[in-house]
Amino acid sequence: MTRKQRGDGFFPARVLPGRLRGWGGVVAMALACVLTALFTLLPLSRTGPDGPIGTGGPGLGVTRPAAADDCTPESAVRSLRPSKDEGPTVKEIKEREDKPNKLIVGVDQNSYRWGYRNPSTGDLEGFDIDLVRAIADALLGDPDAVVYRAVPTNQRVQAVQSGQVDMVVRTMTITCKRVEDVAFSTAYFETGQQLLVPKDSKITGYDASLKGKRLCTAAGSTAESELKQRSFGADVSTTVPNQLDCLVRLQLGEVDAVVTDSALAAGQAAQDPTVQLVGDPFTTEYYGVAMSKESPDLVRQVNQVLVDYRKSDWDKAYEDWLADDLKNVDGPPKPKYRED
Repeated sequence: MTRKQRGDGFFPARVLPGRLRGWGGVVAMALACVLTALFTLLPLSRTGPDGPIGTGGPGLGVTRPAAADDCTPESAVRSLRPSKDEGPTVKEIKEREDKPNKLIVGVDQNSYRWGYRNPSTGDLEGFDIDLVRAIADALLGDPDAVVYRAVPTNQRVQAVQSGQVDMVVRTMTITCKRVEDVAFSTAYFETGQQLLVPKDSKITGYDASLKGKRLCTAAGSTAESELKQRSFGADVSTTVPNQLDCLVRLQLGEVDAVVTDSALAAGQAAQDPTVQLVGDPFTTEYYGVAMSKESPDLVRQVNQVLVDYRKSDWDKAYEDWLADDLKNVDGPPKPKYRED
């Protein structure tokens, strides 16, 4: 399937205050807003209907202490050494009464070229989805043995902790705070925070040009954490459950810029020709597969999958999904392992 067949241009162009312009006008923007709402609420499954992750409420997550003072970005990305041995977690997945022999994975379905639903076929596609399929194939012998569940950005940790998913593969940055709550695989992609703005914007990057500007971030994201530390006088009060909601806010003229991972922002810029990335990435971050801290055997097996995936499949997925928009990517990050 070619990239054109995958549905380039799925989302409409930016909307200027007082009028609509670009791809489809009022109808297209209304569709985008409806799709955004539906994508957050509807379950995803290759095998049949399934319940969605909630957007909040009591009892969903587990309260954990803050990250240890001695944690650093370098130590946070270190994971357990890989193993081919099947442990109790995979055995339980194969034998459980509810959805036996299916890997239940939290994903995004509205991040273009990472995890999104192709409007032509209805299938989930993207860089993260290719990785999910590789993991399912290695662990269960079938790349289609997956139950996909839509997980908002701000519910990724809770989805793992509550056991509603076996893992989350959703452009999830490994951080010291998060490693207190979930276990991560080794890193499979390197990125950094960057600004997405209209092409006629005066914003030049993560600098003094942000003063007085309205910024949008996803709640619970690393972008939100960075802006809490330094905002350059910007209004950072707009947070949303999912990154796509920020693009819609930008299109509606409700905010002046989106702060998000450069990898995600590149996909959003590909969707909408009236916006662009500005400035340089101002952080260095790594995506990992999030799993339960109670399942070290699963972490080790996923790390073994990633050892094999980096040899050839990673490059193919990059060429298929990201190469047109993300330049100067030298390949996957090298795995780093803990001593234990």
